[in-house]
Amino acid sequence: MSVIVESKAPATPPTAEPGTEPLNIAGRTFSSRLLVGTGKYKTMELMQQSLEASGSQVITVAVRRERLFNEQGKSLLEYIDLSKYTILPNTAGCFSAADAVRVARLGREILEQLGNPGASWVKLEVLGDKKTLLPDPVGTLEATKELVKDGFHVLAYTSDDPISAIRIKEAGAASVMPAGSPIGSGQGVLNRANIILCLELLKQGDTSFPVIVDAGVGSASDVSFAMELGADGVLLNTAIAHAKDPVMMAHAMRHACTAGRQSYLAGRIPKKLYASASSPWEGVIGYIPGE
Repeated sequence: MSVIVESKAPATPPTAEPGTEPLNIAGRTFSSRLLVGTGKYKTMELMQQSLEASGSQVITVAVRRERLFNEQGKSLLEYIDLSKYTILPNTAGCFSAADAVRVARLGREILEQLGNPGASWVKLEVLGDKKTLLPDPVGTLEATKELVKDGFHVLAYTSDDPISAIRIKEAGAASVMPAGSPIGSGQGVLNRANIILCLELLKQGDTSFPVIVDAGVGSASDVSFAMELGADGVLLNTAIAHAKDPVMMAHAMRHACTAGRQSYLAGRIPKKLYASASSPWEGVIGYIPGE
């Protein structure tokens, strides 16, 4: 009796979805281009669920010791899977270069003890005042130089001023993060032209340099819009944490980030003043006005 063995063709390797190539920052790659924060959530459990829903792999944490615990004495880090996420220490609330450098070093100390790969990273914020929370350009540049000298990979929050952005890159920042609008304002990208200029200048001679729109996002459409301008990623917090349903909003932000990136790479049609018919006029039955 002969046995017929059916040979199976080797499985075709899955094709990566277009526009989902990884984000590279400081020599590390991430499949998600959405970076999210950990503050302002009603509960730690809600934060945990929202982080998971966002698909983010890089999350920001304000590292000053008094902000690592909530009113019930629960530690923020107990609710974060340190083997899954790269923690990006944040110098939030610093109004001088000296304070920002001090907080960055504290963050490195904490994350080195925890063995997290974000130990040498810092999301640098040097703010100008409490009302606008806009960055202090001089303090940001000063702190960037000091932290780069100290071995940090600096991801610097800055205004949408293209010249400030290029000076920060020249100072050695691993990523420049121009604001879409003031922190927590939910206004989205207010100055489209300036973000485009930042992208153009920062990527001159180095198209892989990561430019991440940071602050002011209010909805999924804001994320998509920022990505459609050519941003490499978006960082947000309040838009998810203060949404009526943070977990659902986190899902929305995740999809919007991917959709915006794909739309940018696909290339939109040019805007026109007049209509352009999708079907040919030849053979049309009936009267055509003006013909």
